[in-house]
Amino acid sequence: MEQTIDKSKSYKEPFSVVWKKHKYKYLMILPFGLIFLLFTVLPVLIAIALSFTSFDMVSTPKFVGLSNYMSLFADDDIFLIAVKNTLFFAIVTGPISYIMCFIFAWLVNELPRIPRAIMTLVFYAPSISGNAYLIWKILFSSDSYGWANAWLMKLGITSDAIQWLITTEYIMPILVVVQLWLSLGVSFLTFIAGLQTVDRSLYEAAAVEGIRNRWQELWFITFPSMKPQLLFGAVMQITSSLSVSQLSIDLVGFPSVNYAGHTILTHLHDYGNIRYQMGYACTIAVVLFFIMMLCNIMIQKVLRRIGD
Repeated sequence: MEQTIDKSKSYKEPFSVVWKKHKYKYLMILPFGLIFLLFTVLPVLIAIALSFTSFDMVSTPKFVGLSNYMSLFADDDIFLIAVKNTLFFAIVTGPISYIMCFIFAWLVNELPRIPRAIMTLVFYAPSISGNAYLIWKILFSSDSYGWANAWLMKLGITSDAIQWLITTEYIMPILVVVQLWLSLGVSFLTFIAGLQTVDRSLYEAAAVEGIRNRWQELWFITFPSMKPQLLFGAVMQITSSLSVSQLSIDLVGFPSVNYAGHTILTHLHDYGNIRYQMGYACTIAVVLFFIMMLCNIMIQKVLRRIGD
């Protein structure tokens, strides 16, 4: 009598069997795994642990419990300003830069090979030029030699030079514009690569099935075919929009006037690199980390519904 096997019960192979079958795969990913654990997971865990301490990099860390978190949200008014600025900056630049990256990638992808390569370099160049924002510093210089002031005075719109980078009302709009100009980076290249991998035969099959315009092709074919690239681009844009610091410091100074350009990462730079209050700085870093994680989870859930 044959013994029947209940296929409803999952069978888990012993680790020794799995290792014997896939050991070369595990060995190939081992260097990356070690580097990831050493330089990503371990620093995050150390930062979380230090966020519950008072640590100045000289004396031994002293455990203070939730004191840093309570001070951060209850007593640190500058941090609350930084949170407001960062969220406003992310809400404005994140979606706009993400859409810009895809639209420009979509348009550039329609070009022949050589023009496509040239335009890709043109759009990508600002993001890899370390001091590209200095062009904007010259443009918005506060004296009459600044390009914006020179044009406005020449056209008779204003008679005096506008203090662009030290006036509270102008600081955040200028930072937003410059960040959008710099945002065509990794996500832009990722979208071009994703568009290149879409199977062209799918469009022909879709035309037979009743899809009649480019927007339907985009929603039902292009987006579902490049979901991994869309998810990766979203992660990159969220990370870049929430981690603006150096741009603000170099363009509008540190601290900026009335903290108009102060962000969470700028606040972290203040306590970590200037005051050396590493426990408090780690608290800021942990809060920023969880904000990024929450935003990434929300965006990925939205993008996974595309094409369904």
